[in-house]
Amino acid sequence: MEHTKQKTSKIKRIFRIVLLVGTFISLYFVPWILVKAWIIPLPDTVQEQVNQTLSHGFDGVIVYVDVAGKSPALYAAGYHNKKQKTPAKPRALFKIASISKLYHAVAITQLINDKRLSLDKTLAEYFPDLKGRVEYAESITLRHLVQHRSGIPNFTNTPNFWNEPKRSMDAALDLILDLPANFKPNEGYEYCNTNYLLLSMLIEKVTGQSHFQFIEAVILKPLGLKNTYGSLKDVNLDDLMSGYYVGVEEDIKTTDYGSMIATAKDVGIFLRALNDGSLLNDSEMEIYGSIYEFNHGGLIPGYQSMAEYHKDIDAVVIQFMNTTDFEGYQWNLLQITHSRVVKILRNTKDL
Repeated sequence: MEHTKQKTSKIKRIFRIVLLVGTFISLYFVPWILVKAWIIPLPDTVQEQVNQTLSHGFDGVIVYVDVAGKSPALYAAGYHNKKQKTPAKPRALFKIASISKLYHAVAITQLINDKRLSLDKTLAEYFPDLKGRVEYAESITLRHLVQHRSGIPNFTNTPNFWNEPKRSMDAALDLILDLPANFKPNEGYEYCNTNYLLLSMLIEKVTGQSHFQFIEAVILKPLGLKNTYGSLKDVNLDDLMSGYYVGVEEDIKTTDYGSMIATAKDVGIFLRALNDGSLLNDSEMEIYGSIYEFNHGGLIPGYQSMAEYHKDIDAVVIQFMNTTDFEGYQWNLLQITHSRVVKILRNTKDL
């Protein structure tokens, strides 16, 4: 019996050592900049957290917070333009990248509710010319496109895309025509910008107007949003926050990747309306909830963002950061610093 106890105790000691070694090994491979961002003491206020975020290598930060029952607040730190030493502007315009997928999903939802589109119709039915050019076009449904379950290759993953972005949707689509699918429809999931490129083209085909004009009509005007734009050419560049890529000195804000552009406040107003049901009626809300998510992030060179609604504290938090990198550490830091803002709100609900 004593021998068994000693053996058990020895096994436990060995197990602890293995766990400890495993912990050290895992920490060795985790970049310390991420560890630091997690473990440094949490500030008492959102503004202190926004200021602290700059220490992780960001050039500029904007945060919008809307907690129910309180006046929305804007915070900023760093530079709007670091070469000119212009301080970050809370109401600056920003390239929101894939956050725009929320707007497109709402537009698709309204067209479905109005019976102008069907979730079960196929890509080949909507775009007969793509039959034979996009693998499985006769099996890929509208639902698959919205949910990133089509298997269509992602045009932004094609060689040299980010160095030479295409100037039109047709040119972008051409990049993936005749390529093999990554998987059969609905047999996998892969986040894919081509899906939403096709949805934009479909909105235009069905409505007879640009996809942004339709978004403007069904989302922006009803919500009174006047600081959301469809493209770079529609804005005053002085109002657009500069964008920076680690290792590249120049401002890359004039490079056009086709992103929507908005202020943090405009995105925040939209996100609350989407989540509280004031943007969509009951049947539209049921459709939307069955096909897409209610929060989103955005990432293109020089610009990364996160738009989230936190139900437990009835709060919307929008975060813009104008620095990106190749390794992806900056994206991880965005997630970490965003979660710290939310934790401050949970602790205090104090703006």
